[in-house]
Amino acid sequence: MQKLTNKEEEIMHILWKLEKAFVKEMMAEITEEQPHYNTLSTIVRNLEEKGFVAHHAFGNTHQYYPVVSKEEYRKKFMNTAIDTYFNNSYKNMVSHFAKEEKISAEELREILAMIEDKK
Repeated sequence: MQKLTNKEEEIMHILWKLEKAFVKEMMAEITEEQPHYNTLSTIVRNLEEKGFVAHHAFGNTHQYYPVVSKEEYRKKFMNTAIDTYFNNSYKNMVSHFAKEEKISAEELREILAMIEDKK
């Protein structure tokens, strides 16, 4: 599975949310800097070529749906990010977010409780 561009990820988030959509429906979900219809259509076809989406044909129009789940994509690229940026250490990742004040002590306690509950 390859990494998607930022625009491709944006479109995938729309498809994960809508579950299935025509290009026109995806366009309506984009709030900032709407691309031209043909540009969006090209992005979606590229996603299909990469194996992330498929379509049902209705005459000349296509309704697209995700083939790769959000969870599959997240798992793949979180593991890659942790390996690349945190030396494959979840401890390094959590400490980074703690130092950057992106995670609170209360949230860390909740994470510890989840870990302890699994034991």
